[in-house]
Amino acid sequence: MNKKTKGIIGVIGSLIVCFFGGYRLITETPSTFSLLNIPIVLAVTGSIGVIGNLITLKKLNKDAY
Repeated sequence: MNKKTKGIIGVIGSLIVCFFGGYRLITETPSTFSLLNIPIVLAVTGSIGVIGNLITLKKLNKDAY
């Protein structure tokens, strides 16, 4: 498995985590803040993963030319 394939799989996985966290944030109406901790963590880490993997893919594409 080459680096480009790993990057694409990473972007897709991070998007799924980010969307799941965002979905839970939108649909859940908790009475306390502690119930929102997990969706917030999922949304933030998913978005960081997407950004990091996209930067890696752009570097790989730039090196290919």
